[in-house]
Amino acid sequence: MHHARNHADPSSRRAFLQQATAMGLGATAWSLVGNPALSRAADKELEMPFKFAKCNETFVGWPFGKVCRFVAECGYTGLEIAPFTIETYVTDVPPRRRARLRRQMEDAGLECAGLHWLLAKTEGLHLTHPDAEIRKRTGEYLAELGRFCADLGGDIMIFGSPQQRNLLEGVSRDQGMEYAAEVFKSIMPVLEDRGVILALEPLGDETNFFPYAADAVELAEMVDSPCCKIMLDCKAMVHEEDSMPTLIRRYRSWMTHLHANDPNLQGPGMGDLDFVPIFEALFDIEFDRWVSVEVFDYTPGPEALAKESIAYMRECVKKLQA
Repeated sequence: MHHARNHADPSSRRAFLQQATAMGLGATAWSLVGNPALSRAADKELEMPFKFAKCNETFVGWPFGKVCRFVAECGYTGLEIAPFTIETYVTDVPPRRRARLRRQMEDAGLECAGLHWLLAKTEGLHLTHPDAEIRKRTGEYLAELGRFCADLGGDIMIFGSPQQRNLLEGVSRDQGMEYAAEVFKSIMPVLEDRGVILALEPLGDETNFFPYAADAVELAEMVDSPCCKIMLDCKAMVHEEDSMPTLIRRYRSWMTHLHANDPNLQGPGMGDLDFVPIFEALFDIEFDRWVSVEVFDYTPGPEALAKESIAYMRECVKKLQA
């Protein structure tokens, strides 16, 4: 069990509690007071080895700068970006705009927590297509995504994209593994040069290709690069035979990212999934990267999804450290 050191000034903490209460956030959400520096201090007080990020596609129609400011105000220190929210193809994002996006995150006190939904909205790209030319184009675009990620200050790309990886009719699992390994190997020189990790995402019943963590590790082993790892997603892990904490501990040497969500497709704490055992496993393996909130049911609204998720996650950490 991990125990927090209480180095915060008690009078300051009381003041922020009062402010949080006045804002209707309640004492349990005392760190959500629109102060990124306070949020980072709160995380330090909790001795959290990992960092909280928020995926940006929830904020439909929001200007990028507004998203950055709000996410920081909620207490997150990272923003995970779906490229299609910037442009359908990142090849249409020139260097000057890339620099501006990075500056907007940094000005808000955020880091880029990487990219996900890498091939969403694109056309003519497919990881396991039997046509070698399509696989070649897919690799070239993934390499450009690696450059885009690095330009924004990120160091990880989450490969989910179920529709662009599904095995087509007539393509066997073994063929798919060979095709995928070929594509991923082709982009490793760029990723290794730019310091970007490709994290393969098991997606359970959303796909027929590397749906489970063991499959993702097998594929990463075929790619055989320090820049090819895996990540885990909570809603997808419900389809595994073993528990989420068991998977986290088992794949500790491969795991580089966690998508935090509830199987009901909303945020952590907005369904029945208990994150305390999940975070306990993260502490046990000394996980020091991003825990990133990714949701698919936007019904509660972007503000509530962001605020309630991080408030709940912080409460889980505090329970472990009580």
